[in-house]
Amino acid sequence: MYLTPKELMRRFEEENPLLLSCCGTLWDIYNVLKTCYEDGGKLLLCGNGGSAADCDHITGELMKGFLLRRPIPETFAKHPKLKGEGELLQGALPAISLVAQSALSTAYTNDVDPLMVYAQQIYGLGKAGDVLLGISTSGNAENVCSALRVAGALGMKTIGFTGESGGHMRELCDLCLCVPATETYRIQEFHLPAYHTLCAMIEAAFFDS
Repeated sequence: MYLTPKELMRRFEEENPLLLSCCGTLWDIYNVLKTCYEDGGKLLLCGNGGSAADCDHITGELMKGFLLRRPIPETFAKHPKLKGEGELLQGALPAISLVAQSALSTAYTNDVDPLMVYAQQIYGLGKAGDVLLGISTSGNAENVCSALRVAGALGMKTIGFTGESGGHMRELCDLCLCVPATETYRIQEFHLPAYHTLCAMIEAAFFDS
């Protein structure tokens, strides 16, 4: 069943009473990401440990169908160079999980500086109009903070998902979702419904069937 972004936001509020303080920020993040995609930008993501897994998870929800069908333009689906692929392709919202670049990350860690593995990728891939989502339960992960600083210098929008205090990320992000928890596992549990709702709202904005 198709729900509008506002309806999805209301459902999030109803189902997650402990996260009501985050609803305004989540809606603002949705609008930043919507503008990014409308303008032809992309989302880059970084984090460590469980937050790295969340980056991959979010990328998976955006790059293929999540809750809705995502038909591609018929003109491309029937392109003469395609041989049935057009029937299987789905509309994608461009997202790159920086944690997945193992060869680059290990080379940069070994040759230069392990705390700069995300910052280097941001410098190489990011541009003004793109968005960086940094995830850190403490808000103090040094490699994520470095990436946020480089993204800001490039003119990218910066978003953080973190815990109650916000850590250093609170000052580095244009928008920082600080969930009301201090224990790592609880923060991660609160991040999941927040980013699932964000992905669903973004999908609904671009694929309304």
